[in-house]
Amino acid sequence: MQESKVKDTDFIGTWHIYKMELWDEDYFNMDVQAYIEIKPDNLGFFQFGLVCGEIDGRIVNYVEGTRFEFTWEGNDECDPFSGFGWVRIRKNDELEGEFRLHRGDSSTFSAKKVE
Repeated sequence: MQESKVKDTDFIGTWHIYKMELWDEDYFNMDVQAYIEIKPDNLGFFQFGLVCGEIDGRIVNYVEGTRFEFTWEGNDECDPFSGFGWVRIRKNDELEGEFRLHRGDSSTFSAKKVE
């Protein structure tokens, strides 16, 4: 998919995370299949490992392409946590992005759309 042809609706759906820079699959899939879900109202959910939360995002257009950027709040091992993240479409059914934990770790990730 060409970056210039990305539509806002292309981000909507559930995406299974299959690779993370900082954590291995044993961790990020330990409780459930790691995922990020983006709804039509730009809200959603995610979980990887013991980190989960609700997202609140928006579409942002840059010269180099379109991203869905979001803040999130939830928990990390039952402790309240928050952060920031973003995703961009790499192909029709794949995206890449980053999760940042406020005052904590950050990791890039790759995900495939669930049919």
